[in-house]
Amino acid sequence: SKLSYKKLTVANMALRTIMHRITHTYMRPNSVRLLTRAMSSNSQEDNPSFSDMVAEYLKKAEEYIIKDEMRITGHPREEIVGILDAIRDCNNVLNVSFPLRRDDGTIVIIEGWRAQHSHHKTPCKGGCRFSEDVNADEVKALATLMTYKNATVDVPYGGAKAGVKINPRAYSVPELERLTRRFAIELSKKGFLGPGIDVPAPDMGTGQREMAWIADTYAHTTGHLDINAHACVTGKPISQGGIHGRTQATGLGLFFAIRNFIQDAEFMSSIRVVPGFVGKTFIVQGFGNVGYYIARYLHRAGCKMIGVMEYDGSIYNEDGIDPEDVIKYKEKTRGLSGYSGGEFVEGQLFDKECDIMVPCAIEKSIHLGNADTIKARIILEGANGPVTPKANDLLLSKNILMIPDMYANAGGVTVSYFEWLKNLNHVSFGRMTMRYERDSNYALLDSVQKSLEQKFGATAGSIPIQPTPQYLNRMSGADEEALVESGLEYTMDRAANQIKKIATDSGLGIDMRTAALVYAVEKIYKIYNEAGLTYM
Repeated sequence: SKLSYKKLTVANMALRTIMHRITHTYMRPNSVRLLTRAMSSNSQEDNPSFSDMVAEYLKKAEEYIIKDEMRITGHPREEIVGILDAIRDCNNVLNVSFPLRRDDGTIVIIEGWRAQHSHHKTPCKGGCRFSEDVNADEVKALATLMTYKNATVDVPYGGAKAGVKINPRAYSVPELERLTRRFAIELSKKGFLGPGIDVPAPDMGTGQREMAWIADTYAHTTGHLDINAHACVTGKPISQGGIHGRTQATGLGLFFAIRNFIQDAEFMSSIRVVPGFVGKTFIVQGFGNVGYYIARYLHRAGCKMIGVMEYDGSIYNEDGIDPEDVIKYKEKTRGLSGYSGGEFVEGQLFDKECDIMVPCAIEKSIHLGNADTIKARIILEGANGPVTPKANDLLLSKNILMIPDMYANAGGVTVSYFEWLKNLNHVSFGRMTMRYERDSNYALLDSVQKSLEQKFGATAGSIPIQPTPQYLNRMSGADEEALVESGLEYTMDRAANQIKKIATDSGLGIDMRTAALVYAVEKIYKIYNEAGLTYM
């Protein structure tokens, strides 16, 4: 052969990479194939790209802002339109590719992206997902969504997102560690990773383990002189600077989100639903971390889970399903097939009667092909972009309340913000105040007791003051997890009140998605307008 040894090696690497991609595209595990088919069986006339979905939703909110001159007063129309155009575009997109030597000696090329949508607030913030279906369009769209999600819950970040195009189940742990650390290096070298620059978090296919690898890599390389190095990423294990309460944050945030609507008599009357949780039925699509925790909190509040949809099929039981039993079975078998607590259904359960539908799987799972069959009165969006724009319009016409993703699943980024603050302060929440609060509470009870004994004299004898069980639980002061959950609850409540106010005052009815986007865009607009556009 006329090829040199070097050229032969390169050709061999390329051939192996092609074979690897073919293998993991057409011969991937059945579970992944089933997941894609079951949850993305989208009708051909309603299969927009993720970025087109986000753009269409945003366009509706922008048109509303421009039309309603009272929303932004004292600004020429041309200026408003210009700033809205500046907000819309994605600022930076990084595309990287690098070789990975697998355990068997073969070499494959790994491709990844990081998109920074907006720098109106820094650092940028958004998850890092490992998925063989990820692409640049999806990453940019998710980064855009993160900008508005952060603004909706008043988290001072710009929006960002990262994706690595792999099926993580097809790689060993050492291989995942090598490619995660290499991806972190690529991000940090090019200004896409750092405590004050860009802060990733877990997403689909990643978790605490991957975040710990990223933090450790940054701290020992480009960030080795930065005392705040471990704030370069959130969602870490506690031992690496993580925060108590992060694991359940998104699911708990979902619960606080629906609570703000389901206990609102005015909004419930508009969709003809009795206020309150007790007796309500719900179905969850995707029983991972988010799906499990929202099911757990709804179950505790008095709701009844009657269905679960997963990649290998669904289970349905009108008499109710225990979330704890389902998660134990799924962790043991990695699926729902064979579960004895309900009827196993090969397809989905969108056509079943229920009060609350909670899609926690992938984008575009609700589309024109199934939206008309949905009988739920409330859709609580645990996933990002689970409803296509056309399906959204159809569901609104059916008077179905959708609690949108940019608000509903913002619990994760809210608690990530708390973790970031903890890392910058280098002290856990509650450590400086817990003992003092406990002593103050006991001193208060002692003061009340002595005052009563002094007033009523010796004849009354001792007058012990017994705290109620609820107060007794709080007397020792709030630990980190209690403070995190309290802060999350306040954040979700405040955002819900603003979204509902915009919807009511502006005549949007139950269109909470447009109301939330109007709320977010107006805040970002104000920052652009006041700070100027030179460095945005």
